Amino acid sequence: MDFAEILLRPIWLMLPALVPNSAAVLFGGGPPMDFGRFWRGRRVLGDGKTWRGFIGGASAGIIIGLLQLLISEPFSSDHFGFGSASSALPIIFALSFGSLLGDVCGAFIKRQAGLERGQKAPFLDQYDFVLGALLLAFLVNTDWIIEKMISGNAWIGFIVFLLLVLGIHRGVNIIGYKMGKKDVPW
Repeated sequence: MDFAEILLRPIWLMLPALVPNSAAVLFGGGPPMDFGRFWRGRRVLGDGKTWRGFIGGASAGIIIGLLQLLISEPFSSDHFGFGSASSALPIIFALSFGSLLGDVCGAFIKRQAGLERGQKAPFLDQYDFVLGALLLAFLVNTDWIIEKMISGNAWIGFIVFLLLVLGIHRGVNIIGYKMGKKDVPW
């Protein structure tokens, strides 16, 4: 694997995890996932986590993953790292849903720590979805995560990806704020 491929592969493979959070904001609204319930005197998740956003966001991640398979089919028998279509589908679903499950867990932690919707929580805000996506994908296909994100030189690209997430997260939030979809630009 050449150096460019080492750096670009994690971005390509994590696209089904990157898209759902932004898409959830666009599809959001409607009943909150916690149905307005409280735990230990605090909202469980808050109004920002809705079923419509969760399903819409996860669906967008899955669609991106399917498009990646379609686009890469003529050029790469393993879809540039996803593997065969049949082995890639569970990974794509896990990355997409895991991303939003991580975000929901992050919201739960923030609410229980007394942070309101929109308040900053450094690192948790930027990486909850990455951790959720990786954990669910790890449960679905442990060998795939180890091979594509850790073993050999893959870890170098993964570290670069994690650094890029900071900038991507900030940029997407600014766009969402300017579109009127987010209350704060962070």
